[in-house]
Amino acid sequence: MPIGVRVKLSAMMFLQYFVWGAWGVTLATYLGATLQFSDLRIGAVYSTTAIAAMIAPFFVGMVADRFFATEKILCVLHLSGGLFLWLASRQTEFQPFYTMMLLHSLCYMPTLALTNSLSFHHMTDPRKEFPGVRVLGTIGWIVVGNMLGWFRLDATVVPVQIAAVAAIVMGLYCLFLPHTPPSKRGGRVTVRDVLGLDALALLKDRNFAIFIIGSFLTMIPLLFYYTFTNRFLNEIGMVGASGKMTFGQMSEIFFLLVMPFFFVRFGVKKMLLVGMLAWVARYVLFAYGNMDAGVWMLYAGIVLHGVCYDFFFVTGQIYVDNRAPVHVRAAAQGFIAFVTLGVGWFIGAYVAGEIVGRYEMGATHEWTAIWLWPAAMAAVVMVLFAGFFRDRPAETRTVAAPAQVAVQD
Repeated sequence: MPIGVRVKLSAMMFLQYFVWGAWGVTLATYLGATLQFSDLRIGAVYSTTAIAAMIAPFFVGMVADRFFATEKILCVLHLSGGLFLWLASRQTEFQPFYTMMLLHSLCYMPTLALTNSLSFHHMTDPRKEFPGVRVLGTIGWIVVGNMLGWFRLDATVVPVQIAAVAAIVMGLYCLFLPHTPPSKRGGRVTVRDVLGLDALALLKDRNFAIFIIGSFLTMIPLLFYYTFTNRFLNEIGMVGASGKMTFGQMSEIFFLLVMPFFFVRFGVKKMLLVGMLAWVARYVLFAYGNMDAGVWMLYAGIVLHGVCYDFFFVTGQIYVDNRAPVHVRAAAQGFIAFVTLGVGWFIGAYVAGEIVGRYEMGATHEWTAIWLWPAAMAAVVMVLFAGFFRDRPAETRTVAAPAQVAVQD
């Protein structure tokens, strides 16, 4: 891949995840502390990305891949998404704010797959070249998180406005990306192809079915972290919480690089169990950590993100890639994304909002009780998974580095 193309793709990834990182971490704090939205309504706002994730495959598979050059549709989607974010920043009531965020998510979520496919199109060897490009997305998330933390903007509307401006910049930048024609122009694309329904045949395999069910159930407690951690840290008095949370993305980069070493030695089952155990440990640390002698527990829970994210999400994608026959691998990846980032994320956002709302105490919450809920949920799923899932030697082949990485940092 020419160096000029690599630089353009890297900058694209940086901006792509800068946008999401700008609002995704701090929004619950702003909605709860400033706009006084209920916790259930905060969960509803975060569920908009899940709704969009369920719809995005239809848009990408039936429209974007068939009729438009990828860089042009990325331009339109990001410009539109930036406009909706800006309009969201002007709202103070739930319904119009929710509507604008839903419209933004419907524009943004398809761009995750489109930036990946555009990158793959211009790479000679995606398995070797993609991780080095995609890591700029994580760096973009880290940069904006530290910026918000440095200026203490967590409880303000400014992060949403920064995300809106960044989305518009990204939209304009897309006009300078390498030309990428539609990959399936003239081809016949069905709903079955788009949703990856050919992968349903894999559910006849007991282990694969258990993996899908376990992944879906694990997503529910995961949403407590993605939705409410920043609010939790701000409420207990952590200064620059959004910046401190980027320690998790830093550990994610490290564990992504060393994953091939662990994958070969531990195999799929142990890797997934370690990832699930890390989620349990993270929530227990949050439950009993504090800003005094227990502050180390808070930082440990944040830094565990590398294990939580890579050992669960990335290992799961590698497992699907290894388990599925070549002709249904893309369908299988689409199916697992639909189940986890779509249905699982949607249910998890509402469950998290409902449970957090039960423990509201005026301007704060009973966080110890709250965090023990997802800890218990993740522990139950982990025990059931350990008892029913069986690893296979053929599913633990060596991988140089995962080219497919989960979308959420």
